[in-house]
Amino acid sequence: MNFKDKIDINPIFETVAGVSRRLGLESYVVGGFVRDLIMTRPCKDIDFVCIGSGIDFANAVGHELGNAQVTVFKNFGTAMIRHHDFDLEFVGARKESYRNESRKPLVEDGSLTEDQQRRDFTINALAISLSPTNYGELIDPFGGVDHIKQKLIKTPLDPVITFSDDPLRMMRAIRFASQLNFDIDADTYDAIIKNTHRLSIVSMERIIDELNKIILSPVPSYGFKLLFQSGLLQQFFPEMVALHGVDYQDNKAHKDNFYHTLQVLDNVSKVSGDLWIRWSAILHDIAKPATKRFDKIVGWTFHGHEEKGARMVPGIFRRLKLPMNEKMEFVKKLVRLHLRPIALVKEVSDSAIRRLLYEAGNDVDALMMLCKADITSKNNEKVARYLRNFEHVERKMIELEEKDQIRNFQPPVTGEEIMQLFNISPGPIIGDIKEEIKESILEGTIKNDHHEALELLMKIALRKGLINSEINS
Repeated sequence: MNFKDKIDINPIFETVAGVSRRLGLESYVVGGFVRDLIMTRPCKDIDFVCIGSGIDFANAVGHELGNAQVTVFKNFGTAMIRHHDFDLEFVGARKESYRNESRKPLVEDGSLTEDQQRRDFTINALAISLSPTNYGELIDPFGGVDHIKQKLIKTPLDPVITFSDDPLRMMRAIRFASQLNFDIDADTYDAIIKNTHRLSIVSMERIIDELNKIILSPVPSYGFKLLFQSGLLQQFFPEMVALHGVDYQDNKAHKDNFYHTLQVLDNVSKVSGDLWIRWSAILHDIAKPATKRFDKIVGWTFHGHEEKGARMVPGIFRRLKLPMNEKMEFVKKLVRLHLRPIALVKEVSDSAIRRLLYEAGNDVDALMMLCKADITSKNNEKVARYLRNFEHVERKMIELEEKDQIRNFQPPVTGEEIMQLFNISPGPIIGDIKEEIKESILEGTIKNDHHEALELLMKIALRKGLINSEINS
């Protein structure tokens, strides 16, 4: 199988091949780019392997590309060039051996065959020659092309050894299955089950990098089911595992919150590619196990799970090495507010909508997206009815936002203005006055307007003794 015509579309390959000829090196394009070329998927990362020094090779290619900047990673023996929209990585062919307590390999120079053997999966062990004698020829020693056709994830060598050597490959197997909608070969999956405990030697940062790619896949529930059924999820995300299962009492049962969460995640993924909205879906019911109670009249309840869940978010983010910044605050907010729009469906009051707009701020659209995704009843008519009601709530939101401008609420009267008007120093009374004005706006007693807020301010000041009735009159 020859790919000369396909790779010649991009002049970078002829450039790299020319440098190889001049240096007398064998060189190959390998890995994910070859896989995606066969699958006709776009790919901006191109990995080159040479029989020799990858760093020297990269420097020569960089010179040929007009002295392009070469970033060298000496510890790994690799180098990278950013060329137009492509990331080009260069490495010398290697063979690897592992110690039991570490996933960091002992690396030696090797042949192309040894380099292909060390790769994680057959679909990533493909190479295309850039040598003059067989330019464009596909080198596929492990049947990777057939496995692409079969939509199958399989290791080149014994999967037990592959996963024991580098346990992160277990996460990668499930990530590729989820991204590509492939099956995992039975022996390969059995080896994952046998080696789940080995994940303990992998840093949380690397685990979460793979998990986030699973979350961003087209149908992320597929990847999560593989993680759960294999036992990998239990190794690093016990809070999510705790959602699994159904309890029965007095012939009353609750839904399986694990599979409900996955359905919400899939629903969100159909309408948004945003990682953090998807994380909000994953965590929206995370506190249900901790708040689960049985009431003989109403059955199972999870009162306050949204508030407790919001309090759990920072701890989960910290342990999973997710960013402790505005992304975490965004997820925390959506978890805390995710029941509010559903409550509005039953009774749409202007005051309640103003309060939701105020608390959600610019994240109200994301919140509504999550809430719509949270309607997962098997009763299609019930789902349709709720979604129609949500549309009514959204129309009301737009109407009130245009009139009251609550979403990005700024106090119409500032603390400085209050202090100047009444010649008073900073103190709790300033906050009390501003809070009363804000509450009046949210209740609809006054408009979000400076003139009406000033009128109310004078009444508050009179009541609090900041001015006397004679001055006010």
